[in-house]
Amino acid sequence: MSSFSFDITTKIDGALGRAGVIHTEHGDIKTPAFMVVGTHGQVKFLSNDDLHGLGAQAMLSNGYHLRGKAAEIADKGGLAEYSGWGAPTLTDSGGFQVMSLGSGLGKVVSMEREKAVTNTAHKDRLAHVTDKGVDFADPFTGQPDFIGPEESMQIQCQIGADIHMAFDELTSLADDYDYNVEALKRTEAWAKRSLKEHLKHCNDLGYYQALYGVLQGGRWEDLRRATAKTLAKMQVSGAQFDGFGLGGAFLKEDLGKILKWCNEELPENKPRHLLGLSHPDDIFVGVENGADTFDCVAPTREARHGKIYTMTGNINLRKYAGSKELLDANCDCATCKAGYTRGDLRALWKSGDIELKRKYYNLASIHNVRFIVRLMEQTRESITKHNFYDFRDEFLKNYYG
Repeated sequence: MSSFSFDITTKIDGALGRAGVIHTEHGDIKTPAFMVVGTHGQVKFLSNDDLHGLGAQAMLSNGYHLRGKAAEIADKGGLAEYSGWGAPTLTDSGGFQVMSLGSGLGKVVSMEREKAVTNTAHKDRLAHVTDKGVDFADPFTGQPDFIGPEESMQIQCQIGADIHMAFDELTSLADDYDYNVEALKRTEAWAKRSLKEHLKHCNDLGYYQALYGVLQGGRWEDLRRATAKTLAKMQVSGAQFDGFGLGGAFLKEDLGKILKWCNEELPENKPRHLLGLSHPDDIFVGVENGADTFDCVAPTREARHGKIYTMTGNINLRKYAGSKELLDANCDCATCKAGYTRGDLRALWKSGDIELKRKYYNLASIHNVRFIVRLMEQTRESITKHNFYDFRDEFLKNYYG
């Protein structure tokens, strides 16, 4: 029996955005919310106590990276127990990681573009998409492997997160309309197979694990609206998707309209997760256009590279040798409360001592993650108080100048 549900508490006037609560087996998620990224079941350089202390509500981990430990995680009772996090968790399908092994750099994934490349540098491409799934070579062992919808669901259900993502094919900005039609047909077929396999295993650990369908369709309105309608009504033996992942490679200027196309068609009473974005302007666009939860590695990754978030914009610690200025005078994170200055953190960051450098990674990550978590808290409060637009405009004015 499902223990997963979503309640909307307040809507943004004249928009698709809302505040609400996602109820899961391991606790509630007040939305809009940012999910911290713990790829292997742990956020880099942050303890579970750190995460709870800074107000994190949920953690996203990666099905692909955890696949070798899935049976061990199941034996421990699932990801929340295995990791010690004890709160809501989400896993992605692993499809992006598998396909990106041979398809480009960063988030630019294009299987179609790879087909046109004939030089010898690409003969050992690591991933090949078929209608069945993705054949790939393990980047660590070189051994051949395969993941399709069934394998992804089996892995995720063993890992036992509260929320799973259906297996999908991510296209790139370089892919044309015709290829997006082909890839979307494949993603929708994979979605139905994911739903069917998930139904067999969603209660294997003694609690219900929810499944989100993932929307692709590139930058085309007809594809986005059509797949939203298709996934909204898709069912297997009476089971439907519990929520939806909003996927794809987005141009910044297209983000709002693409989300609007999708969310105008999706059922209002189910949550929506925007994959892989966390910059403040993207968050506000996402919230306004109906996204409920977000995830991204940027807050911790950028912290490790010396980029610190402040209410008046990001700073680079390289410029602050000896500075006595606080990271952000208005910040309530543990790092700022302890009185660490920009100069203090720069000295730790540039230290040749590995333990001091690890201390920097911890302190800077606490600050940046708390910044984004606090932004979500303030955004949620602005929705409940019906002053979202005023808060958004004031925040963006201060942050971007």
